[in-house]
Amino acid sequence: MSMDPYTIILRPVITEKSTALREQHREVCFEVALHANKSEIKKAVEHLFKVKVADVRTQIKHGKERKVGRSSGMTRTWKKAVIRLREGEKMIEYFEAV
Repeated sequence: MSMDPYTIILRPVITEKSTALREQHREVCFEVALHANKSEIKKAVEHLFKVKVADVRTQIKHGKERKVGRSSGMTRTWKKAVIRLREGEKMIEYFEAV
């Protein structure tokens, strides 16, 4: 692994959609480093949480322009990874390793 797993997996994404994915399809969502690829993300999750990963999907969320009064700015661009666990693996608890 070229990078430390703690620099690849940044934080869990906890939304209504990610909670539904977790309950119905055994998938968890994480914010990951922008330059990390799918194989690095898979190795980092397997190392940190001691589970087997079946599939990794990624998407880049581009920053949007936001205005407050007269001033405007941009939200940051970030990368989201949706990780599907293999059958028979225990579900990841967010606060056990990261």
